[in-house]
Amino acid sequence: MIKYTLVCDKRHAFESWFAGSDAYDKQAKRGLVTCPECGSAKVEKAIMAPRLSGTRKGKKSSTETPAAAPVAMLSPQEQELRSKLKELREHITKNADYVGKEFPEEARKMHYGETEHRSIYGEASLDAAKELHEEGIELHAIPMLPDDKN
Repeated sequence: MIKYTLVCDKRHAFESWFAGSDAYDKQAKRGLVTCPECGSAKVEKAIMAPRLSGTRKGKKSSTETPAAAPVAMLSPQEQELRSKLKELREHITKNADYVGKEFPEEARKMHYGETEHRSIYGEASLDAAKELHEEGIELHAIPMLPDDKN
């Protein structure tokens, strides 16, 4: 396993584990490595310093073993659902305007007729999303899939 620090074209930095450098290259080439913050598939490896383990005997460094991650084997029906959710996410990111953290403000402007209605996506805290819902503003969470964070 290898952990890369990655950065998208919008300069969002994040980390992800891969089976090896070939696995990263294959996934990136297929557009499967996307930024968890904005969904961009224009991702590249950031410059990283090597992580060296200590030489003291008897003590094992916490950096020697990657942390355990939740895993699952999916049934064919679950794989199909996952594929549909990925299609939905791709459709939204290709056909809507990304407004980032301004999502609550932009959604309110459209709802109250201050700006023309259009499809948008971005980020909102759980509290902000609840407030929008209470105001009668229809919104939906974009499903995050495990490979969205690779």
